[in-house]
Formats: sequence, C-alpha cells, structure tokens
Amino acid sequence: MKSEEIHLSEWQRIVFGQVTAEFYVEIIIRVAVIYLILMLSMRLMGKRMSSQLSRTEMVSMVSLAAAIGIPIIAPDRGILPVIITAVVIVLGQWTISRLAARNGQVETSINDDFTILIEDSVMRIDDMQQTRVTSDRLFAQLRALGQYHLGTVKRLYLEANGAFTLIPQPEPQPGLSVLPPWDTAFCNEQKRSPDMCVCTRCGNRKINPPNVEEECPNCLNRKWTHAVE
Repeated sequence: MKSEEIHLSEWQRIVFGQVTAEFYVEIIIRVAVIYLILMLSMRLMGKRMSSQLSRTEMVSMVSLAAAIGIPIIAPDRGILPVIITAVVIVLGQWTISRLAARNGQVETSINDDFTILIEDSVMRIDDMQQTRVTSDRLFAQLRALGQYHLGTVKRLYLEANGAFTLIPQPEPQPGLSVLPPWDTAFCNEQKRSPDMCVCTRCGNRKINPPNVEEECPNCLNRKWTHAVE
C-alpha cells in the first residue's frame, strides 16, 4: 500500500485487512491442512522430534516453521510449496538418521559429541572453556541436581544435545562447595574439612593446607580453601 492510502480511522482495514470474507473460511482450511502436514512430518521423522531436539532436528523444525507462515495468511500463495518443503525436510532428516545409525562418526560430525566437565570431583577447565560453560553455570546446574559440593560428583557430562548428565560419587569425599559465596548463612552451615584443601578454580584436592605460593597442578591456580565434607 502507498503511504497516502493508510489512515488510522480505517478500523475495518486494520482488523480485517483487504481480503474478502471467503478468505477467512479459506484460512481455516489452510491451517487444518498445514497442521496435518506438520503432524505427519513430525511422525515420519520419529519419536525424537517430541523430545529434546538434536541439531539437525532443530534445523528441520525451524525450516518447517518458516515454510508454513506465509501460505497461511497470504491469499496468493498456495499450499503446494509447504508440501514440497515438508517432503524435502522429511527425506533429508530420514537420510541423515540412516547414515548416523550406520556410522557413529556421521552422528558425531553432525550433532557433536559429549564432553566430560567434571571428572572424579575435579572440573576439567580446558573442556569447560571449549564448550563455553562457566563455573557459575556449572555450579547452578549442580545445585539444580541436588549437589552442594564437588565431592559428591563422579562425572558430569555435557551431552551432544546440550543436556547435563550427572553420575554421583559412590563414596562422597570432601570437595569444593558449589554454593554462591554471597549466601554466607548457607555456606556457614557446610562442615569444612580441617586437613584437606581444594583449589578454588577447579576443585583439585590436596591434603594439608598448601603453601601460599603453591600452584594447583591441574589449573595453575594459587588460591585454596578448605574442602566441604
């Protein structure tokens, strides 16, 4: 529309647009057909589409969403492009799934692999930096999983789909607290080990208080604190 054709007093144009009344009946038909296309497409792409999405599944979902928008509201656009798009996406996703099932390297190259963030109660700083997971984000995830210090964690994995998987320590041992330091009341409730210290950066343990200038062999940090039992 040209600028001189736009007037704020034209409430009928603002509400109903410039289409005939029959088009609103057509919208109902278009939405019903596209809804069935989406449901069929997701059904054909498998059960994972209704759970946490992988990278390829997320791309498929976004592509489907982009394809359905215009045909629903544009009277001059047909439904056939949506059907073609859905067929291409389903076939592409099906092909990738078959290749990944036959060759694990294909799955890893497309969807990435899992990463160990905590190993035997010690944070793996290099892997955290590679996956761009900060210690604050890691501690928040551990608190959400009911863990309050690293000594109770055997492994913490960052899965390929972005989910965290916790393997608890069979025999908990003293470790670095994951509580926020500003919550002094809660931190003071934690029992501290008198003869074991941990690195404040990675949680690496050391019996007896280290010297002030002693470096952590795991991350080269020089700050230590008493471990939480």
